[in-house]
Amino acid sequence: MSEEKLKELLATGKEWTRVKTSIPGVFIVKLPVFRSSPARLSVEINPVDASGNPTKRRGLFIMSVEEYEEFKAILANEKMENLLDMLEEVNPKATGGRRAKMSDDVIEI
Repeated sequence: MSEEKLKELLATGKEWTRVKTSIPGVFIVKLPVFRSSPARLSVEINPVDASGNPTKRRGLFIMSVEEYEEFKAILANEKMENLLDMLEEVNPKATGGRRAKMSDDVIEI
């Protein structure tokens, strides 16, 4: 990934701008200033459709390697799949909705 593109996105990108990466389902999002935190970039994990567009309005935001390791351990837990199977049985089926248009820029990883 180009560090220059990331620096440019952080410096000039609009708040909540979502940029594709070369990894399907992985995006870079510019987060706005919040209280004492400056604007910053985050990784967003969000499943994609056949066109490469995110299928959810917001995905999972990861701000550091430490957070990534924590999420990885949680998602690798064998009980997660059983829990999700149970939720699919209980929840009603979802209906499709409208999706927001994304930028055509791609950040190479």
